[in-house]
Amino acid sequence: MDNKKPDNIVYSEEQGYNASLLPYATSVGAPVITTDDVVAWKSRGIHSVNKEFENKFQELQSAYQKLMDDYKWNELVYNAKFSFEPVIGETYHMYLGDDGIEFLSLIAPNEWNKEFIASFKLNSDKKWVVLETKTD
Repeated sequence: MDNKKPDNIVYSEEQGYNASLLPYATSVGAPVITTDDVVAWKSRGIHSVNKEFENKFQELQSAYQKLMDDYKWNELVYNAKFSFEPVIGETYHMYLGDDGIEFLSLIAPNEWNKEFIASFKLNSDKKWVVLETKTD
């Protein structure tokens, strides 16, 4: 019976009385150890991160759509018929010819009676920038 310690005494066979070495409270009067409710914190975090991902996805989708539109317009202009070397910074107008083939011209849409498609400007990267389209 001499080896029996009371329940409120912290004793280990290997370390002896080790209450001061333990990472948790061991006395009867110590504060209660409870786990924090992190469900609300997690759900706020998930909502916040998902919103950020959604916004970034929308930005990427918008940038991709603009890139594809630019590509299609540039492909249309470079495949159009023109018999001059375009000058950077000048405005050119695309029309649909009587033969059904698109062609590029310096003549503005209000100066003649051809089917107007769009107006473009050539930038320094040799990329055609759309200034105005038939639907504008």
